Amino acid sequence: MASQPSALAAQVSAQLTSTKALSPSAIWLTSFLSTQKPTTPISAVVQTALFRLLASDITTSLTTGPSTCLPLDVHNAEVKERRLLGSLPVQVLGIEDMSKSRWEQIEAIEALERGEGTKGREIIRVVPTEDGDGSNDRATKGGGPHKLLLQDAKGTRVYGMELKAVEGVGFGMNIGCKIVLKNIVVARGVILLSPPNTTILGGKIDTLHKAWKENRKAELKAAIESTERSV
Repeated sequence: MASQPSALAAQVSAQLTSTKALSPSAIWLTSFLSTQKPTTPISAVVQTALFRLLASDITTSLTTGPSTCLPLDVHNAEVKERRLLGSLPVQVLGIEDMSKSRWEQIEAIEALERGEGTKGREIIRVVPTEDGDGSNDRATKGGGPHKLLLQDAKGTRVYGMELKAVEGVGFGMNIGCKIVLKNIVVARGVILLSPPNTTILGGKIDTLHKAWKENRKAELKAAIESTERSV
């Protein structure tokens, strides 16, 4: 890593943008590069930067230009349909399996807490992945379609709905998981997700993941109790 700091930052940023559609902010990149040894090969620096970005909150780590963020009126339900051209990185803040009842969703969360996934009717142990997060998207997917709460680098939140099953999207995916949306269609304020326009990069924000599991269970139980009281 013999390049000058500014040249190195430009190289790392260019590679992450061209290969993963992730454009780190200048502040984040400067801070990250200050922790790297001068002798580290550029390829290793880029790989480490990618790992850190996938574990980061993109509202603090990515640039917020108009070409990399959702339009402010993306939620406008009066717009029947529009296509957003280009690649837009987002992170997952919530997951809902539209095919499961509230109790089934609670059971799925508790199975994940025990380190179990489901494959058809069979309960299996979830095998930890290389990054050690213990997730196994293929084993815990099932059901669907799934509705995701997505957030861009500016903090804009919008729902995305699976039109067709997307590999890696499922109840067992991590909160904070990074997704790149390409030339997406937004219909009535909802992003339509399908394999050609949805690329799962992975990642996890530990604090958000833990909070989501705890809050989601509480929300589902409260909704069930409210329904039972009204009967």
